[in-house]
Amino acid sequence: MATGYLEILRVRHAARLLVGTLVGRLPNATAAIAIVLFVRAEGGSFSLAGALAAVYGVSNAVGQPVLGRLVDLKGQPRVQLPAAVLSALAMAVFAFAGIGPLPLACAAVAAAGLFTPPLEGGLRALWATVLPREDHVHRAYALDAVAQEVMFTVGPLLVTVCAALWSAQAALLVLNVIGVLGALSVVVSAPSRAWRSAPREAHWLGALRSPGLLALLAAFLFVGMALGSITVAAVSYGDDHGGDVVYGWLMAGLGFGALAGGLAYGARGWRGEPARRLRVLVALLAVCYLPLMLMPGPVAMTLLAALAGVFLAPAIACAFVLVDRHAPRGTVTEAFSWLVTTFTVGASAGTGVAGPVVEAGGALWGFAVPGVAGGVSLLVLIATGRVMAVPVGGAVVAARSENDPNRALEPRFSSGKRA
Repeated sequence: MATGYLEILRVRHAARLLVGTLVGRLPNATAAIAIVLFVRAEGGSFSLAGALAAVYGVSNAVGQPVLGRLVDLKGQPRVQLPAAVLSALAMAVFAFAGIGPLPLACAAVAAAGLFTPPLEGGLRALWATVLPREDHVHRAYALDAVAQEVMFTVGPLLVTVCAALWSAQAALLVLNVIGVLGALSVVVSAPSRAWRSAPREAHWLGALRSPGLLALLAAFLFVGMALGSITVAAVSYGDDHGGDVVYGWLMAGLGFGALAGGLAYGARGWRGEPARRLRVLVALLAVCYLPLMLMPGPVAMTLLAALAGVFLAPAIACAFVLVDRHAPRGTVTEAFSWLVTTFTVGASAGTGVAGPVVEAGGALWGFAVPGVAGGVSLLVLIATGRVMAVPVGGAVVAARSENDPNRALEPRFSSGKRA
């Protein structure tokens, strides 16, 4: 299993781009918990902490596709690094000003979310220019999905460690400085500096003019909703079965399952239509959510949580392939950023839906929400099957002349012609 991943990481620039992107995304991955810890340390209420974290999330959801479009138009270094610096500066304002002047705190947190650089979409646009074979790119997507699970597991731990060793304010500042360094590592690399989006048709909808992409985004809105609702139901289950420790084990089990599933999925090559494969993966994802409603003891429940996570990373990796296929020419970074935004909005909606459901019917009905959301996602994919099967086409980078010294960085295939 590890051989295929090592083959990718040995390719020049691949490991640097992956690690740099993950480090650059740490401020975003840890923003919610860092904001909550800081607000509580400043004497603010949980309601205020949650509201400011929501402000960050909404601003981030708005900013990602906008900045992704700018990356496609202007290139990565001219957008990613300035955005990372502006986001870090805004969070520094929040860290030093505190919550006393509330309008300033809201504005700073909103700016930090809005200017979060679209490193995630940028990395997926770069894979085709770095890796020599199509199957390598697909495996890199799986590795990317697995790495996300590691980051979202390790990131909150780093925040709590920084806060314990120094302070919540220091955690905000340190992680954002580290994030800028990660973004810097990516944008000064040769692939990032040489990357250019393909010429694009001027259209105000940008990537959203692709029917296939819209169908995929609609489906992943409900996948995100399923994931967000599990976190709320798990809190309720933990309250009845041992508290925060049990909740932590459930979330760890979910992450471990996604990690194992992603590693297994990327370890082999896949043939056939990716849209059909995604329908199978989402169906399995929805089915594996249902046993959570059995609510056995903590140990068995942790195992069920791991099972529930197994098909998440493979479904996300397969979605990356489809985004690449359906992104209109010259919009690949924007298209990937829309997937990030849609998934985030879905997760937020899932927490919002699951809260009242848990209050009305307890954890049992809370765990029914992810199964229903996964089923709706599958129905969307089935209903839009014909649209999803027809790629839009379009190259990841613009064609270069034969004597261009950067020509070696071009992909060997078009983003609209991958299987």
